[in-house]
Amino acid sequence: MQWRNLYRGFFMGISDLIPGSGGATIANILGIYDELLTAIRGFFSRDWKKHIGFLVPLAIGIAVTLLVFSKVMNFLLKNYHAPTQYFFLGLMIGVLPFIAKQANVKKNFKWSHFLLILVVGILLAFLASMLPQSQKPITALTGGNVILLFLAGLTGSVAMLLPGISGSLLLLVLGVYSTVIGALSNFNLPIIIVIGAGMVVGLLISGKTIQYLLSHYKYATFAVMIGLVIGSLFIVYPGIPESGTPFVLSVIAFITGLIVGNLFSSSNDIPVKSK
Repeated sequence: MQWRNLYRGFFMGISDLIPGSGGATIANILGIYDELLTAIRGFFSRDWKKHIGFLVPLAIGIAVTLLVFSKVMNFLLKNYHAPTQYFFLGLMIGVLPFIAKQANVKKNFKWSHFLLILVVGILLAFLASMLPQSQKPITALTGGNVILLFLAGLTGSVAMLLPGISGSLLLLVLGVYSTVIGALSNFNLPIIIVIGAGMVVGLLISGKTIQYLLSHYKYATFAVMIGLVIGSLFIVYPGIPESGTPFVLSVIAFITGLIVGNLFSSSNDIPVKSK
């Protein structure tokens, strides 16, 4: 067992819990991104035993972190919603230079990549205008929300393996982020199981797919990721906070998010081939 993956799982779990850079970014910084994709793909093959030593400690670290720190995030969302959302905004804006650096936008992007960014961003911005202003967390399963939560787990797990974007960000886009945080915080087992099942299916189909996309369509993939982040800003934006303490806290949270997000820009490029 590679028990040092416990602390790696801790940092990946923290990153996946917060909408922004995501666990794949941390895996890249820690130098295990390629090994992670290979292990996930290999775990769903005949040689699955070879990858247990790598994946089990990593999964334990991520799971414990999610369960423990989800309570903190649940508290912040309930009691300091606007400042927390502004922290997310700062983090998402701050991580954009990291994604741009990974893709070397100035050198490698063509007009079609910028058009792709624009289309994805506009689609998400349009989605933000269609979403209800207040989305209450789901606490009980019904026939309809089972499908929603399963798909949320599936898409979230795919995003978890993309460098520069987190599964939590897509959960925000789908409007179920507070549901997931509440389920983890209160250990709502039925909801956790449904979301977890979606994540397992997502990991099953995404490991090889993401590796293929980053190998053959690296810059188009990064263009979509940048568009997702930019468009998601319209979904995360909570409006202008109230004057006084909420406003001051929101400004501080936004600046803190910018600083934290920019820290990722010092990472090296992901060693994948592209066409």
